[in-house]
Amino acid sequence: MTPLKATTLKALSYQRCDVDKGYTNHYLDVDLSAGSISIGMFEDRIKKTFIGGKGFDLWLLWHAVSGQHKWNDPQNAICISSGPMGGTPGYPGSGKSIVTSISPTTGSVMDSNVGGYFGPYLKFSGFDALRITGRSEGDAVLFIDGIEEKVEILRIPDLPGDAYAMSDVLTDHFSKGKKVGISVVSAGPGAANTLIGCLNFSWYDNARKLVRYKQAGRGGIGTVFADKGIRAVVARWEKVSQKTNNPADPEAVKTVARCHSKEIVELDPKQNEMARIGTTHLVPIMNDFDLLPTNNFQYGSDPRASLIGRDAFEKLFDPGFDGCWKGCTVACAHGVRDFVPCTGAYKGEKVFVDGPEYETIAGCGSNLGIFDPFTILEINFYCDAYGLDTISVGTGIAFVMECFERGLISLEHTGGMDLSFGNRLNALELVHQMAAGKGFGAIAGQGIRRMKKVFADQFGADPVMLRDIGMESKGLEFSEYMTKESLAQQGGYGLALKGPQHDEAWLIFLDMVHNFMPTFEQKAEALHWFPMFRTWFGLCGLCKLPWNDIVPEDNKDTLEPAKVMKHVNWYADYYTAVTGNTATPEDLITMSEAVYNFQRIFNLKMGYGTRDHDSLPYRAMGPVTVEEYDSRQERYDTELGEKHHVDITGKDTPWKLAELRKRREAQYETLKDAVYQRRGWTADGIPTVETVKRLGIDFPEVLDVLAANGVK
Repeated sequence: MTPLKATTLKALSYQRCDVDKGYTNHYLDVDLSAGSISIGMFEDRIKKTFIGGKGFDLWLLWHAVSGQHKWNDPQNAICISSGPMGGTPGYPGSGKSIVTSISPTTGSVMDSNVGGYFGPYLKFSGFDALRITGRSEGDAVLFIDGIEEKVEILRIPDLPGDAYAMSDVLTDHFSKGKKVGISVVSAGPGAANTLIGCLNFSWYDNARKLVRYKQAGRGGIGTVFADKGIRAVVARWEKVSQKTNNPADPEAVKTVARCHSKEIVELDPKQNEMARIGTTHLVPIMNDFDLLPTNNFQYGSDPRASLIGRDAFEKLFDPGFDGCWKGCTVACAHGVRDFVPCTGAYKGEKVFVDGPEYETIAGCGSNLGIFDPFTILEINFYCDAYGLDTISVGTGIAFVMECFERGLISLEHTGGMDLSFGNRLNALELVHQMAAGKGFGAIAGQGIRRMKKVFADQFGADPVMLRDIGMESKGLEFSEYMTKESLAQQGGYGLALKGPQHDEAWLIFLDMVHNFMPTFEQKAEALHWFPMFRTWFGLCGLCKLPWNDIVPEDNKDTLEPAKVMKHVNWYADYYTAVTGNTATPEDLITMSEAVYNFQRIFNLKMGYGTRDHDSLPYRAMGPVTVEEYDSRQERYDTELGEKHHVDITGKDTPWKLAELRKRREAQYETLKDAVYQRRGWTADGIPTVETVKRLGIDFPEVLDVLAANGVK
């Protein structure tokens, strides 16, 4: 391997602040335009109010941008933070980071959670958070060396273009022979040429002797990274133990970690087998319950689903430990060894593919009408190499395919590519075009919201149909769950702060299968508690999978089985043991409420964050076409007749479609009212002054934003 030639543009030697009770209380501030590196400190009130992780990110981002700044202004920041529990080895799911920025696709605040070693290594190097602003002239690499206590902005020309090759050479260059001690954050050419770029966070798999990856995918944060002229951020650290996080009560941490880990080891093989098959177990479950997005969310199942489910990938995954943080017993970050792509730059070469997970399988498989696991693996591989979000890629291409099949776009527009559902080779070609910013891929890579405008304005497509079938909200493409038959999940997507991503509220089974919340008030309560608790994981550096994907054997007999309260109590004990701040389950919700409401007001500051912005495409609420209605005719006829008391005798399907639509759209608006009231927001979806004061986020600048929007 040819040695890299690095030129130091700026260097800062510092005295590392050791972690105390999960915190260093400091953040690293890097301005690429000025070529400056500085260290800031979190005040006690900020630490108490914002907790860590996404909370720290939001506070730093708030002070970097005004309401007039756009995603590609130098003032926009990329903020990365873990949290007080982030980096604890042995407690399941304790290696998460949260990345936050102003999004190219939504124009507002975007956060994306990710595994890998970077967040913990950043903290152990002395920084609870990192903020990067400005723009370099290109080829910049930020190196954070926690061992030698030095931060450098380097210029390293001639780095490989794709994320895989670049992470390999940077890991080798900076590791000094100890590759496990290096974590790289990088994007790729696709991030530079689209608006849906992701970030790859690496860790070194010592058993397999290769660099592995997890992705911060949502909302184009990788595109912001590329726009700043930065190629990578590298963190270097050494040994990690429970002492590294310096918890307030080490024995209590060991006790609760041992309990949770033991339960997972015992029960995962009996439940979802995530240590063997990851999240692929969801494919047959979603298909069985008519929830697997198929052909751009038109349908919820397909008889070919078994070809891309758990049984297929169990045979393909490379055996061995697959935790994306040290000692995580869920160990769900599986991959495929010696995969050989049939297209692109790696055609004919053996590669290791990290994944796929359920979202990629559904988005780049069933939603495209593709039921070939090898095509899904190839799309997965190239999206990671190019720095593209597989969810936005899959949902975006699905939209393109339906537009093509309905004649809304033609071969003339696609450059001669037949983009019918199931055309796997042209789907792959479109991914390559996106990454290169060429051909029809240059349009598709802008995301669905911009595609709708191009298709209508330049291609003459029907804007009403585009609006109904374009599966985006707030500018973010939908993640891969059908919501037509679950009003609560419609709220979980439409009312999510950043857009339709399931990490805020996944309520389909509780609502549609179990009917646990038949009233609007019960749905509103669920759309308060679940987003708050899921937010808490992002504050603390945790993965949510150990919470409710593997549950106690007696969980179904508890008062609130959906909440898995045994685990919630464990998390409260874990937080108390690390930070020394005694917390109950109720306290965890209140912590999240403060940050959640602050983010809603941040959206307001950026010109969003009101009722109008919580809208959904109609396909998320109900059937758009006659074919969709007919696929569930008995269900829809029964709903119209028995629930809404509509006489459908002798009525044709278009008439019934219109009647159902009126009622489902009205239901969603009623749900908004109930949720806003429960959250302490106005009828326009804005937190009230009373709510802000109750949560301790009544900073003068917050009150100014509320006042400017008529809330005083």
